[in-house]
Amino acid sequence: MWAVGYCGRLPGVQAPVWVLMPLMFGLLILGGRQAGRWTGRGWRGGLWVGLLASTLNLLVLGSLLAAGDAPNRVVPSALLWVPGSLLMGAFFSAMGAVENGRRTAKPPFAWPAAFAFVAAGATLLLLAAGGVVTGQQAGLAVVDWPNSFGSNMFLYPLSRMTGGVFYEHAHRLLGSLVGLTTLVLAVFLWRTDERRGVKLLAGAALLLVIVQGVLGGLRVTGRFTGSMDPAHTAPNLTLAIVHGVTGQVFLGVLIALAALSTRGWRAARPKIFADARTDALLSRAVVIVVIVQLVLGAILRHLSHGLLLHITMAVAVAVVGLLAGLRAWGEHADVPRLQGLGRALMILLGLQICLGLAALWATGLTAAAGTPALADVILTTLHQSTGAVILACSVLLALWNTRLLRAAA
Repeated sequence: MWAVGYCGRLPGVQAPVWVLMPLMFGLLILGGRQAGRWTGRGWRGGLWVGLLASTLNLLVLGSLLAAGDAPNRVVPSALLWVPGSLLMGAFFSAMGAVENGRRTAKPPFAWPAAFAFVAAGATLLLLAAGGVVTGQQAGLAVVDWPNSFGSNMFLYPLSRMTGGVFYEHAHRLLGSLVGLTTLVLAVFLWRTDERRGVKLLAGAALLLVIVQGVLGGLRVTGRFTGSMDPAHTAPNLTLAIVHGVTGQVFLGVLIALAALSTRGWRAARPKIFADARTDALLSRAVVIVVIVQLVLGAILRHLSHGLLLHITMAVAVAVVGLLAGLRAWGEHADVPRLQGLGRALMILLGLQICLGLAALWATGLTAAAGTPALADVILTTLHQSTGAVILACSVLLALWNTRLLRAAA
């Protein structure tokens, strides 16, 4: 729902309410259908999921509750609008469970893993939104933090979210969703998972998302201050680079948590391979070179320096990644998971090379025009997002190869 709302409200898209609302209700019905089936609670499962979704949506829809002339003052209609939106969400989700979720089905996943993958999906959306902020040069469109132009971030009026303000403010709202999701995931895993390593990794994810939020704010203000006066702020490009790279690493941590929480990981009986050590070292090398390349890419986007080094490292990533992908695909025919990861990694690397060349061309358009070209924003954001997916894929490949190495040992 957040992804649909974000894309639908993008400047230049501005989908009308009569288009967005049916989509939102349809997602609630679909969510209720799956909740009713997978929880075995029928319409009650759908109702609770719809109520939860509507509650989370208040983080965004709170912008409709503030008076346009006084952002911190809640309009009287909120007394009806808030409970009404909660009831509508619960109703449509429960309706989906009643109409389409009569049969109970065992979910094809473990709930901790599913929740971790949901958190990773939300993070990928956040990274893409951050790429749009950078592409549109809107990182300083909102001059203060954690407030937005002196008002509560969650009550900033929708009517004022235009141009660069929309890109930056939406990025902050998505960050709050990811932070809340990570907090719940960490508590969930601390309570339900008996493995010490998983609990430590969940704690690391929570620490990372907190650090990431602070870095994002300090990138705008340079110091801890609620002032909007430029004399009291010092925007920091170095922190912008660190903020971008930390977000990618955070995604990798969530993907690792998701993999470790799957039924397949717990139940797997890995086979012993003679070259398990080679495969494990090679896949770890992929993770390392991808992270280095992400750092170079962030420097290039924010400082416009290091293009040749970025291209050179891209060759290294392609060589190491394709080698690891080919080995996973060709050498492990009896391990479908490794085969699938190897094939996906090679496809993603090919796509990334094409996007990199296209982004290089589009960046030239922006340089000639002096203002961000639409093609530049789209292609560079896709290039960045695909890099994040490559990192996630390489992390999964390294984890499973390491599991085989331990079995061989």
